[in-house]
Amino acid sequence: MDKKIVKAVNAESFIFIAIISGSFLFLSKTMGIANMFSTMMKTAHDLLINTVFFIMAIAVLAGAFGALLTEFGVVALINKILSPLMKPLYDMPGAASIGVITTYLSDNPAIITLSKDKGFARYFKRYQIPALTNLGTAFGMGLIVTTFMISQAPEGQSFILPAIIGNIGAVVGSIVSVRIMMHFTKKEYGTEKMAYEGEESIDLTKFREIRSGSIFQRALEAILDGGKTGVEMGLSIIPGVIVICTLVMMLTNSPKGGVYTGAAYEGVPVLPWIGEKLSFILKPLLGFKNPEAIAFPITALGAVGAAIGLVPKFLQQGLIGANEIAVFTAMGMCWSGYLSTHVAMMDALESRQLTNKAIFAHTIGGLAAGVVAHLLVTFT
Repeated sequence: MDKKIVKAVNAESFIFIAIISGSFLFLSKTMGIANMFSTMMKTAHDLLINTVFFIMAIAVLAGAFGALLTEFGVVALINKILSPLMKPLYDMPGAASIGVITTYLSDNPAIITLSKDKGFARYFKRYQIPALTNLGTAFGMGLIVTTFMISQAPEGQSFILPAIIGNIGAVVGSIVSVRIMMHFTKKEYGTEKMAYEGEESIDLTKFREIRSGSIFQRALEAILDGGKTGVEMGLSIIPGVIVICTLVMMLTNSPKGGVYTGAAYEGVPVLPWIGEKLSFILKPLLGFKNPEAIAFPITALGAVGAAIGLVPKFLQQGLIGANEIAVFTAMGMCWSGYLSTHVAMMDALESRQLTNKAIFAHTIGGLAAGVVAHLLVTFT
């Protein structure tokens, strides 16, 4: 990553101190200093034990399953089925469906690795390459988000249909995001220049690599490698879940009985206050029955792993239902940490100057995903 040199002490030093001091004063004045720190530590600990490790377990299973699908050609088969849809829906070549599948099974940056492969890039025109950022981000961690939402269903209920609806919403959001992004990339690069015109080593749409050994050995290695990837992903989300979720929960919940005790998940309900002010928009568009639900999409902007960590507590408190699960799935997939990955991804695709355009397009796409999910739930 590029780094800039600035003065050791400048205006942002004092601005940062002012913001941090103001935030701590606001919380401690309402909660009490001892209660504030007690709640902070207990919430972080509970998130680590009861949320992070649960997400990691799902990530391991999803990673192992995804690796098996790849090893034995199921992903290649799905790619064959999806390829004819890519041009009419996204104005992308059929090879782009490989990016959709790989990011759905893993995370946003997976599509960058693909884009650097000459056998993959040769199918694209130059203006289509930057839009891969929006396409990949719309499906990042899709399998993990979907399986996590399904697993949260209370006894006697099922969240399978809401999760499926959420996936449909994410698809619509991805189309909106990519199409808007294409409007800007066509102006920047034109529509004729190819992304790559040299020789390539392997045609990824016709061939795939497999592990050596017997079917049993290949299956075992795929499971272990995929599970290892899940562990790495589970570890990588720990900072986001603990730091962001702790902050969000402390800005979402009120104390039980109105008295602060320093227990986990207490806080000052700032986000619900904001949600109430925006309810005239959120209610008709997304169908949130409680303003606290706004915390999920806000958190997903930075880290969807942290955002799904909010879901169990919201369900326990009766703040969300099937509609919110569908909307969360759609917006969680589409907005899967794009504010924290878009800059790096656009830089890797050598289109840094279009980063703001990519973020704008994806913001609209994420909102469209949530709206479509809510409408589908309403009419089913």
